[in-house]
Amino acid sequence: MSSYDFYEYESIAEKRDRAAIKRRSYQKKHPNAVPITINGNKIAKSFWGKAWCNHLKYYADHDNRISRGRSYIKNGFVFDLAIKEGLVTGTVSGSGNNLYQVIITIDPIADQRLEEQINGHVESLEDLTYGKFPKALEDVFLTSENGLFPKMNEIQFSCSCPDSAYMCKHISAILYAVGAKLDSEPLLLFELRGVDTSALVKRSVEEKMSSLLENASSAKSDRIIEDDSVIDLFDLE
Repeated sequence: MSSYDFYEYESIAEKRDRAAIKRRSYQKKHPNAVPITINGNKIAKSFWGKAWCNHLKYYADHDNRISRGRSYIKNGFVFDLAIKEGLVTGTVSGSGNNLYQVIITIDPIADQRLEEQINGHVESLEDLTYGKFPKALEDVFLTSENGLFPKMNEIQFSCSCPDSAYMCKHISAILYAVGAKLDSEPLLLFELRGVDTSALVKRSVEEKMSSLLENASSAKSDRIIEDDSVIDLFDLE
């Protein structure tokens, strides 16, 4: 292509139609694939999904890769996504017939570290699932250095594309796909970090009950009047 040639403009609808055709072809060859498609303009709508997507800016070394990644996920270029403890893998469609494989590894979070932060603040698995907990705990999860989202030194990226950027647009697309997936399966985030949510909530509830019982016992003891005090109070002999 000469320096005077140019690419023909392709509308968003045309991009999505092209992606859909390629995606159907891919699924015929890979029937167990889990493609991620977005309805509407928002990639994620749930508490955890939006929080995950908002956190991605901390990983980007080139801002345009982030925006390209958003475009890729919105246009349906993520053909497969798999999430399990410590690992995210995905297939992203590139230009032409190219398909790129993305691997993201994430270090597990220490149960004790998370347990110390949520003890007594989460009363059920449903609360944890839908982000129903005090604002202070929300800040811990989303902004703390010891929170739930992986820090830079806890996450590693690789992609089969030739882009030299640390986080290319294909990696960005897969990361956004994780956020979209959390809308339907929010507890996958905890699985990804190696956290047993059932045990975590159980310990939090036990901690709260223990605290309530301790306070109740203290209040009861404060109401007990010694025998001598009763005699003096009522002038009894």
